[in-house]
Amino acid sequence: MNHKNKLDEIRGAALRLLEKEGPGAVSMRRVAKAAGITPMAIYHYFRTREALLQDITAAEFEKQVAKLQAMPVPADPQHRLRQILESHLEYAIKRPRVYDYVFSNPRPGARRFPKDFQERKSPTFNLLMDAVAAAIELGYFGKGDVFEISLTIAAHMQGLITLYRGGRFKLSDRQFKLLCFKSFSQVFHGLRKQE
Repeated sequence: MNHKNKLDEIRGAALRLLEKEGPGAVSMRRVAKAAGITPMAIYHYFRTREALLQDITAAEFEKQVAKLQAMPVPADPQHRLRQILESHLEYAIKRPRVYDYVFSNPRPGARRFPKDFQERKSPTFNLLMDAVAAAIELGYFGKGDVFEISLTIAAHMQGLITLYRGGRFKLSDRQFKLLCFKSFSQVFHGLRKQE
């Protein structure tokens, strides 16, 4: 098996462990066993557990961005914002442990507010900022700071997801999504340009 295939096997094994059991389950020994290599051989691919986790986290961000970039961009700014939020929400519901690690848990290499976000180092937040900038340019939102408006939308979404993941809502996934979309609509309405 070539280097790339073995690397993909290691990444896949680590991601499956993360998805099934959370970050504590991702040890070099367990990943190596799941990938069919010796515990020492894994260090030829990743020097540390943290490097492996950073690698699969970066790949998850790339997948989310690629998925959104492949979608046709609606003319209505609210529809584009909803598209972005819906994709994020689906990810949180379908892959909760990976979502928690990628977006919520403290971890090495995580982007930090405000500098990393203002310097456009977050691929997913960049998409949201671009959608907000388009909404301002089209007159959907009033003039304002793109970064601050994007942060407001992202924090609202992340807050609802964190509460849901923490068991604070007694709702089905479907009911929770409907609640989120209603709540997002209220946020968008509050940000709308006043005539």
